[in-house]
Amino acid sequence: MADNKIDAYLVLRSGGRLLAGRDRIHLLEAVAEHGSISKAAKAMGLSYKTAWEAVDAINNLLPTPAFLTRTSGRVGGAADITPEGRRLITVFHRLEEHLTKISTLIAEEGLEEIGDALLWASGFKVSARNKFIVEVISIRRWPVDVEVELKVSDDLTIHATITNAAAEQLDLAPGRKALALIKAPFVRLVTPDEASKLRRNVFRGVVKRRVDAEVHSEVNLDIGGGKTIVAVVPRQDAEDLGIAENAEAAVTFEADHVIIAVQ
Repeated sequence: MADNKIDAYLVLRSGGRLLAGRDRIHLLEAVAEHGSISKAAKAMGLSYKTAWEAVDAINNLLPTPAFLTRTSGRVGGAADITPEGRRLITVFHRLEEHLTKISTLIAEEGLEEIGDALLWASGFKVSARNKFIVEVISIRRWPVDVEVELKVSDDLTIHATITNAAAEQLDLAPGRKALALIKAPFVRLVTPDEASKLRRNVFRGVVKRRVDAEVHSEVNLDIGGGKTIVAVVPRQDAEDLGIAENAEAAVTFEADHVIIAVQ
């Protein structure tokens, strides 16, 4: 008799974006076990950068961070799991158990086709490195453009400029949940003097990582509340501003570079 077992794969999403899947949960468990991003990455056979990005992505999409991360010299990215992180892992495993029972029933019923709908349910991937779950605070309409203020956390807001047509299509209104996307190359470093003069979309924080290539540098900035923002800038700019891990820095981006997505 043929084995009709169905391997159901659970994916948790927040605001339409991937929050956690089986691989990511296993990585988080490894981080919790080893207390180190680099050690967890090695145990999972992943790159250090991939592990950092997974942890950052989860922290950005949760109301409170799942992990408190810090650079710590030779340790290579120490991390302390929070109660929120432990709840995420526990809830995921409970849901996966229920999903396994459901998939077993589907197999026993002999359903041969689940349908294309499940493929669509997996969602889309986007290239934007910076993704934040936000809440619409206010909307100001002008003849052509619409200014949208978005709440990231109690201390952080994003201002976006979109067209009137886009605002109507998205059906934006105060209180509505959305996803704000900003591509890393659109985020630029600014001097402390320039940052003090900016009123909107300026984020100050501590540099968690700086990765250099021949032409560009990737700067990962801890902006508080468990949130991070990534900037890809000319390497010379990073050199000129003295960007270094554990040092303070500031970044900004234009309002019309913010993409708003809703379900």
